Amino acid sequence: MDPVTTEDRAPEPLTEYAHRLTRRVRAFDRRHPLLWDLHFTGFWVTAALVDYAGGWKHNAHNLDVPGWLLLALSLGLSLPLLWRRTHPGAVLAVMAPFALVNAWTGAALQAALLQLVLVYHLALRRALRHLWWATALVIAPAVVSALRHGEGSWDQQIGSQLMSTTVAALIGVTVRTRRNYTEALEDRARRLERERDQQARLATAAERARIAREMHDIIGHNLSVITGLADGGRYAAAKSPERAAQALDAIATTSRQALTELRRLLDVLGEEEKQQADLTPQPGLTDLDQLLDGVRSAGLTIHTTTHGSPTLPAGRQLTVYRVIQEALTNTLKHGGPDTTAEIELSYEERGAVTVTITDTGDGSHPQSPAGGRGLPGMRERTALYGGTLEAGPRPHPERGWRVRLHLPEENPQ
Repeated sequence: MDPVTTEDRAPEPLTEYAHRLTRRVRAFDRRHPLLWDLHFTGFWVTAALVDYAGGWKHNAHNLDVPGWLLLALSLGLSLPLLWRRTHPGAVLAVMAPFALVNAWTGAALQAALLQLVLVYHLALRRALRHLWWATALVIAPAVVSALRHGEGSWDQQIGSQLMSTTVAALIGVTVRTRRNYTEALEDRARRLERERDQQARLATAAERARIAREMHDIIGHNLSVITGLADGGRYAAAKSPERAAQALDAIATTSRQALTELRRLLDVLGEEEKQQADLTPQPGLTDLDQLLDGVRSAGLTIHTTTHGSPTLPAGRQLTVYRVIQEALTNTLKHGGPDTTAEIELSYEERGAVTVTITDTGDGSHPQSPAGGRGLPGMRERTALYGGTLEAGPRPHPERGWRVRLHLPEENPQ
């Protein structure tokens, strides 16, 4: 297929050309209103003076009107147009005496038709009730001319003037309606744009909150494991260098895992790597064993019990994983020496699951640490699926802390 050249393109429709030209004229008018008014008024003053120079005689009822009066009438019916937009009612009132004298003397200057410009501006810029008295002012000279000179029928003289006034008013009302409609559309577009920006800010805030939760879970857990390994390695260094070396290896492995997860999370913030980051799966139930092995290597003894078969969607798996991770992190931080933990997972039908994490520490876990994201983050994750989360000391006489997560069945779509 041959490429389309400039000569092959269809000509621009006349309506589009007219719209573009109109937009340019309006833009010039908005930038230089006084200059436009001077040009507009100057054009009609020139036309009125041309009519005064001799053309008025073709329509006049009386050819003996003095020249000075003709000049005064021509200027009085054209010069006030300079203020037509700011004071259309006042300008029409100023022109009315000149129009009456024009009709009474029989000069019949064509400049009297410029009153229709004021009718248009009244319909465009003022309340429509002003059109009643404006119509009376415009029709009055036609009545005077018919009474005084009596040439032609009343239908021809008054009817034609009334029809012209009606057309000018209708044009003003039409332009006003279209302008109001355009302004309403522009206002709606602005409101939609503000709403879109608000939605974008809300989405950004939600994403930041999600990233804050993930970073807290990743960094907090892995640093707690590293701290436990470092403490154990320090005590083992004096008695068993091999155990110290194993602790260092575990610290290195845990650090690399933390860095990998942190890089994956931060990649979400980069537009160029976002597609690649989205392909990286979030941790789920299949990663629990690796999580528990890392915590055990830090010195915490963990026992697990599972009931049922895990058939959870990815989002629920991530919630279960993060709650267990946070609970074990708190146990490492606050449980004290010789603490053990027990995890019980009960899988039910249609995605329901109950997870209970208990430890045998001293029960001094903070309920809501200042500025912390631990328990609030766990509750936010749980609330996404309409679940419940309970965290607190175990009932007396038992020692330790208990976290219980319950996610209800998924709602059928």
